[in-house]
Amino acid sequence: MSHELDCRGLACPGPVTQIKDLLAAERPARLVVTVDNQAARENVSRFLHYHHYQVEVEEQGDLFRITGTAGAAEGEAACELMPEAELRPDSGPRKIMVLVASDRLGHGDDDLGAELLLSFLKTLKEMGPDLWRLVLVNAGVTLTVKGAAALPALQELAAEGVHIMVCGTCLSHFQLLEKKEVGETTNMLDIVTAMQLADSVINV
Repeated sequence: MSHELDCRGLACPGPVTQIKDLLAAERPARLVVTVDNQAARENVSRFLHYHHYQVEVEEQGDLFRITGTAGAAEGEAACELMPEAELRPDSGPRKIMVLVASDRLGHGDDDLGAELLLSFLKTLKEMGPDLWRLVLVNAGVTLTVKGAAALPALQELAAEGVHIMVCGTCLSHFQLLEKKEVGETTNMLDIVTAMQLADSVINV
């Protein structure tokens, strides 16, 4: 059984939401999704891969035709898109999500704000294993590109196992999709799901 979805023109997370609704009702052996931007291509591909579809992407001018074929091995490594809620012992680490929505901390002097945010990001590692997700939206995504002062701190956090999620719509807005150096391009559905699973959310 094959199914096709035309998701052209849909804002994030529209394409992923349509696929999610479809898979909740049925699991087609083959699913073809058409999108019209790079962020949607990455999000849809990752979502299908997470749900054990083998993914192929064909560029057709300004469009991306994404074909998912069911049957990827259950044990195959997949991006951690929307992990299931899980029970943990009280003695285990907490799940703290930090949401960064700017390229500076606080209001007033911009240079001081940028310096404070850099210091904040460098200090986040002191949370240890409790730091679970770092989500970057709006101007916060500019911290992930080559040359950004915060990039080394973010790369260090990623190397230590912190899952960094970078808003694809925001990257597209700032024309930075191809310049991101750290983190996983994500969408609003992923971000909201992470909020639901987190023990606490810190907004910066």
